[in-house]
Amino acid sequence: MSDDGTSRILIIDDEESIRASCARIFEQEGYCAEKCCDGASGVLKCETTPFDVVFVDLKMPGMSGMEVVERIHMRDEKVMLIVITGYATIESAVESMKKGAYDFLPKPFTPNELRVITRRALDHRHLLLESERLRQEKDRMKERFMAMLSHQLKHPLVAVQQYFEVILGGMVGNLEDKQKEMLERSRIRIQELLRLIDSWLSFSRIDENMIVREFVRLDLVEMLREIVTFYMPVAQEKRVTIDLRAEGSAIVNGHKDFLREAFTNLISNAIYYNRPDGTVVLTVQNADNTVTITVSDTGIGIDKGALPHIFNEFYRSKRAKAFLGSGLGLSIVKRIIDAHKGTIRVESTVDVGSTFAVELPDHRGNEVH
Repeated sequence: MSDDGTSRILIIDDEESIRASCARIFEQEGYCAEKCCDGASGVLKCETTPFDVVFVDLKMPGMSGMEVVERIHMRDEKVMLIVITGYATIESAVESMKKGAYDFLPKPFTPNELRVITRRALDHRHLLLESERLRQEKDRMKERFMAMLSHQLKHPLVAVQQYFEVILGGMVGNLEDKQKEMLERSRIRIQELLRLIDSWLSFSRIDENMIVREFVRLDLVEMLREIVTFYMPVAQEKRVTIDLRAEGSAIVNGHKDFLREAFTNLISNAIYYNRPDGTVVLTVQNADNTVTITVSDTGIGIDKGALPHIFNEFYRSKRAKAFLGSGLGLSIVKRIIDAHKGTIRVESTVDVGSTFAVELPDHRGNEVH
């Protein structure tokens, strides 16, 4: 679109008569029309000038119309590309659509047919741009909401929690047993609310495009060792044994912080929902260009009817409700693994235990791009 809001249209055709007649019709409709006599110059013009609609002749000397369509579409998916040709076939129409064309106009065509298809293309482009604008506005609202959660909800709760610690610590005087009990219950509820806010903030931060931009080459075995070391005191307190079975390395391309969060969640769950004198076994295997990490426990297990729902936000099975939690942990794990083009599966038997298996692309010998 030009600076004054006029729709900008480009005609790429090797026939002077076609270029001239189309440009004349577009100018009569109030559009800004430009012309190119071959594919190479058309692609170059699109690199320097934004167009709303581009008409491309399939049969031109030099660069083919199909290549022109593909190259322009790769640069800007919102440009409405319309293929025009005197050799219209179903095959060429289908192929041009696969390359990124919006529509197909066979020669010869009437001025009215040209006007109709142009208006339809402009309407479609307007919807695409409006959808993008709404998506960006949604993202801005989401960022503002996250800021509100972090600053206007979380910070006051942390302050209240600190007051409770002072009072329960006896620093402002002695408390009766009943008072202590009520204050302790209130402190626990604040902790639950803070955990819920943290989980929701983590869930909302997961954006696939953002994650991919920050991929690095990393060793999952090294990461798992660090997580196991961190949680060893917790496991010992709950009388749970952790066994990491991995040889060598497991190299993947991924977001270090988010992958750490995913596996931390799985390992902490395996400890938390385990039984006294239980075990947690982590295995890492490389096969068929895939790294497979399994986290197995001897805990409470998951009901068969609950298994299809455990990765849904805020879902908690009846057995899990006996423990504190937000119901967001596994949904966060699922979103992180999905963003890494991986998969996660679970097998579980009530009162026997659960096994979560994560598969990620193996990048041994590959560089991050």
